[in-house]
Amino acid sequence: MVYIYRKIIGDKNYYYLRISEKKGNRVMAKDLAYLGNSLKEVREKINNLHKYKEQIRKSHKKINQFLQSNHYLEKIKELKLKKDPFLENKLQEVESCKLHFNKIFKKENDLTKQEILKQFVMEFAFNTTSIEGNTITLKETKNLLDEGITPKNKTLREIYDLQNTEKVFFSILKKQLEISHKTIMGVHNNLLDKIDNRVGGYRTRDVRVINANFKTTPHQYIKEDMGILLQWYEQHKTRLHPLVLATIFHHKLEKIHPFFDGNGRTGRMLLNLILLKNNYPPLIIRKKFRKEYLENLRKADKSGLKDSREEHYNNLVQFNADEMTSAYWNSFL
Repeated sequence: MVYIYRKIIGDKNYYYLRISEKKGNRVMAKDLAYLGNSLKEVREKINNLHKYKEQIRKSHKKINQFLQSNHYLEKIKELKLKKDPFLENKLQEVESCKLHFNKIFKKENDLTKQEILKQFVMEFAFNTTSIEGNTITLKETKNLLDEGITPKNKTLREIYDLQNTEKVFFSILKKQLEISHKTIMGVHNNLLDKIDNRVGGYRTRDVRVINANFKTTPHQYIKEDMGILLQWYEQHKTRLHPLVLATIFHHKLEKIHPFFDGNGRTGRMLLNLILLKNNYPPLIIRKKFRKEYLENLRKADKSGLKDSREEHYNNLVQFNADEMTSAYWNSFL
């Protein structure tokens, strides 16, 4: 596999075409050609490396991701944005995704946008339901949602889980929903449609979250605590970076745990709703990073319902920033 490798010396970038090969139990990397110290030079030289034409073609998607993401990252660096205490060095990468999302992706042909979003939503549905234990594979998810092929030996609950997630995601793309009790309950109700009949409002009994280091809100106080969360949202929606706002809102909702079931799926959907409302691309929290995701949620559990201190949320915010940039350049180019 060939890819572009960037070496930074001082304040200068030096780009190389590098190959990675497995030899026995070791992975060996070797530089094949120097490509220059600017992305413009890289584009010119890589198109003329006839000796490595086949290897470059096979790695076209990865190389294009590198060029595009770094091109928009350079444009953001030119803006010299004010630092964000939560995002720290992740801010520019997040903003480069937003720039491409609004300047390029949103201006694509409607059919192209729909196809890209369809693929993204299938990936999102697979990952967000898998985090909660859904056993349907990514390939089976795509067959189900794209071709209508029902996977064998899977429960109706798992199938509805994926179908509901797809429907809800496309609904939040189309509608300009406000963050309110009605929206939160509506998202939850639709995600749990035909899965759990305990829908229609917040839970009416106390629950315990297994392996959690916090106590969920007693059921008598859920409406009050959700009101506090919505008030916090209104107070901070113009003060915090949208990714920070969405991340903290998601965590606080999980800590209240307002529903019997589906809290995580609802929280991750609302996280993306807040991002989309602010013209940021949606993100996917991947199943393979489930452990890290849960650990970062737990680190934030020290925060009170009205608090939003950096020391509690830095790790979770930066984890989500990495998930956004990874999902974006893989999905929206």
